[in-house]
Amino acid sequence: MPAMDYLYTLSGFAVGAIVGLTGVGGGSLMTPLLVLLFGVPPATAVGTDLLYAALTKAGGTVAHGRKGHIDWAVTGRLAAGSIPAAAITILVLSQMPKGSNTIGAIIAHGLGFALLLTAIAILFGRKLRAYAEKHDNSPLRQRYLPAITVAVGALLGVLVTISSVGAGALGVAALFFLYPKLSPVRIVGSDVAHAVPLTLVAGLGHWLLGSVDWALLGALLLGSLPGIWIGSHLSAKVPEHILRRILASMLVLIGTKLVFA
Repeated sequence: MPAMDYLYTLSGFAVGAIVGLTGVGGGSLMTPLLVLLFGVPPATAVGTDLLYAALTKAGGTVAHGRKGHIDWAVTGRLAAGSIPAAAITILVLSQMPKGSNTIGAIIAHGLGFALLLTAIAILFGRKLRAYAEKHDNSPLRQRYLPAITVAVGALLGVLVTISSVGAGALGVAALFFLYPKLSPVRIVGSDVAHAVPLTLVAGLGHWLLGSVDWALLGALLLGSLPGIWIGSHLSAKVPEHILRRILASMLVLIGTKLVFA
């Protein structure tokens, strides 16, 4: 195995451990790591990470589903918006000139914007949920909640397809805001279940565009799967709020660099 593959595997292990510890950070750390540290083209980094997310979260969906932790109605509403939005976004990207820097620039700036939003979601997620709980009984809110959920799914679909970021922390934050009475474990389970078809459709779309590196994908999976397992077992021993603040700070720095690069 080439030396670079070992570095990819090590990076996959590190990101997997962070995901296991905090529950977030997959796409929001993996993609900028590939772009900024290893010099992987933004489109290739995003396409590869999308399929990486689909494969790693498929197991989580099965586990959550067996325990009854998925609200399939909510997941279906999100998917009704996100899947068509992802397909349309891929179609738009496919119409852009081949070999130009346009797609790379769009993806890099979209990635930076998504990272900043993710950092906000990590830092202020609880406050957003508390606000939503106070206004949850509004008749107008309840009437349009299904349509709003579909619209949020569409927004996530575009953001995830462009940046590979948003299916995790942003999706959870959105569901906490929209469905504050839903238990946290069902919020997470529903978000993970929604992320699988979204990242799979978006990832396959990038593959058709030639933006997936299969050798890189294999190296990342080789490291991340044991990393997630170890991180999840250590999570009870490390203060989560400290890790989340550190992670959010990192995302702000990385996102700012990508937005203003």
